[in-house]
Amino acid sequence: MMSLSAAAAACLIAAGTDLWKFKVYNALTLPALAGGLIASGLSGGWGGLAASGLGALTGFGLLAAFFAMGGVGAGDVKLLTALGAWLGPSLTIHVFLASAIAAGLYALVLTVASGGLLATAVDVLHLAQRIRRLDFRPGPAAPIADEAARVDRRRRLVPFAAMTCAGFFFVVLSRGGIAP
Repeated sequence: MMSLSAAAAACLIAAGTDLWKFKVYNALTLPALAGGLIASGLSGGWGGLAASGLGALTGFGLLAAFFAMGGVGAGDVKLLTALGAWLGPSLTIHVFLASAIAAGLYALVLTVASGGLLATAVDVLHLAQRIRRLDFRPGPAAPIADEAARVDRRRRLVPFAAMTCAGFFFVVLSRGGIAP
C-alpha cells in the first residue's frame, strides 16, 4: 500500500475551505487527482494506474447524480474523484458510505437545532420518490452556490467535503493508517 499522506493533506485542506467558504477549489482537487493517478501508476504499473482510474470513476459516479439534483457541489464531486484515484474503487465506496453517514448525522443535528424536522421529513420523502423514478433533474431548491451565499448558510448546508474528509479518515485509519 502506498502512502496516502498527499491525499490526507488534500482532504484536510478541502474540509477547511468547505467549512470556511462552502467551496472546494479546482487548484486543490485537480492536482490531487493527477497525483493519485501518477502515484498509483508509478507504484503499481499499468495495473495500479487502471485501479486508480477505476477508483476515480467510482468517486465521480457516486456523486454525479447528487450533483445533478443540486445536492452537492462540483467541488465535492471532484474531491471524491481525486480520493478515488488514491484509494481505488472499493475503499472509495467505503469512504462515500462513511461520508454519507456523517452528512446525515450532521444534517439531523442541523434539522433538530432549527426545529424543521417535519419539513425535512417531507423533503426527504420527495427526494426518495425522485431517486426511485431515476429523476435526477434539479429540484425546486436553489442551487448550492445560491444557498452558500445566504447569510444563514451555516444552518442550511452540510459541508460535504468536510464529511468526506471525516469518512476518509475513518476508513483509512480503521484499515491501518495513512502510511505503509
